[in-house]
Amino acid sequence: MPVESRTIRSIMALTLREMTTRFGRKPGGYVWAVLQPLFTIVVLAFAWSLLMKTPSLGTSFLLYKATGLLILRAFREIGSVVGKGLSYSKALLFYPGVTWTDALLSRFFLNTVLMIAVIGIILSGIMIYEGIRTVLDWPKVALAVALALALGFGIGALNCFLFERVPVYQNVWSILTAPLMIISGVIVHYEAMPEIAQRYLWYNPLLHLTGLMRDGFYPLYRPEYISIPYVMVWILIPMFLGLLLVRKHNKDLINR
Repeated sequence: MPVESRTIRSIMALTLREMTTRFGRKPGGYVWAVLQPLFTIVVLAFAWSLLMKTPSLGTSFLLYKATGLLILRAFREIGSVVGKGLSYSKALLFYPGVTWTDALLSRFFLNTVLMIAVIGIILSGIMIYEGIRTVLDWPKVALAVALALALGFGIGALNCFLFERVPVYQNVWSILTAPLMIISGVIVHYEAMPEIAQRYLWYNPLLHLTGLMRDGFYPLYRPEYISIPYVMVWILIPMFLGLLLVRKHNKDLINR
């Protein structure tokens, strides 16, 4: 059997396995993938509506929070599931037809499709529910989502090595990602931050992506701080290092 065909079959098999094990045994299945972020968005929107008459952009607190939170969630979700790709499929990696790249790519593809569906359902639902009519810049929206997913895969590839080689790093990862909602423009966008915060938080690539996402949803919003090349550096360097390290040490990591 050609290598390409065998790889595709392995990825499909691993993807189907995760589809049945991750959500198939839970009440509601994939509904929870929508309800969890939606609940967070509703709580944030309600809390800020008590503090402010109108959101910083537009007229909808729900849409303002959703355009930031969903980008952050896409990154965190992909970074975590790809990072745990080896441990999740470790038992299957002893079969000759299954490789470590199959394990990572299957988790990435499935969760990418899931996150795109969740983002589409929640954002379209909010716009329909609140009767929001705006001219969307689809290329910017698509680019923001794609870069968030790619950033998740890049960091996730590095996480894949670190999670297995340094188990305590999973706790470190949880600590590092905990404040991202505050410092990534989810609650307050870049221009509304104090100048000293802007100076340091500009180096957070997620801040560029939440700004890009809102640039696609709010026609009058023109963020000038966004740097796509800078985000690409954050994607490519961890991805290169992570894949290189996993490729070199995958046998040792699997046998740990």
